[in-house]
Amino acid sequence: MMLASPSQFRTSSSKKLDIAWLTMSVILLSNCSTFTPMAPTADWQQQRAIQEELKNWMLSGRVNVQYENESHTPRIQWRQQDKEYNIRLWGTFNAGNTRITGQKEYVTMEHKGDVFEAKSPEELILRQLGYELPVSYLEYWVRGLPAPNSEANFTLDELNQLSQINQDGWTINYQEHRQYGEFILPRRVEVTRPRNDIRLRFVGLTWNLNSAID
Repeated sequence: MMLASPSQFRTSSSKKLDIAWLTMSVILLSNCSTFTPMAPTADWQQQRAIQEELKNWMLSGRVNVQYENESHTPRIQWRQQDKEYNIRLWGTFNAGNTRITGQKEYVTMEHKGDVFEAKSPEELILRQLGYELPVSYLEYWVRGLPAPNSEANFTLDELNQLSQINQDGWTINYQEHRQYGEFILPRRVEVTRPRNDIRLRFVGLTWNLNSAID
């Protein structure tokens, strides 16, 4: 399989469609766990410490991506095993099937037989699209956690559960929490930043906490 250069990618006759799938791809990266109805939590900081112990997980659902007056809603399957991740995005009848795999300081994306490589998903976005996004933060945000090494403000709901994070100019809103054993995880996450005119909506999320699933 040949590696595609940025210039080859930009000269493709289907440039617009490929850029859309690239953006969705990098903005991203056995037995099902059952959930129970939410109950009030006395101490969110204690729950945060529990959430931080969740290293291996898989989520499935859809992600609506809006940017530059365009909107796309592919299906997503994201498996995280500590710092290694495998993200698959696809549309109706597997249209635009894209797979991203990554680990510390190395990420690859396979799309339409081409492979793109970079040291980070942020670098891949910058190289192909010309602007920066904190893609690596999403690993934490989708779990209801602030990204490390950066200040964040929090808002809690009436059950003393996290409803919003504000971090580095981004706003992350959470809805429809579900409890999976000791972990509390959202079914809907919305990530926005007006300055970049970009919005990500993760919807209909189902979580599986068994890391053995392929």
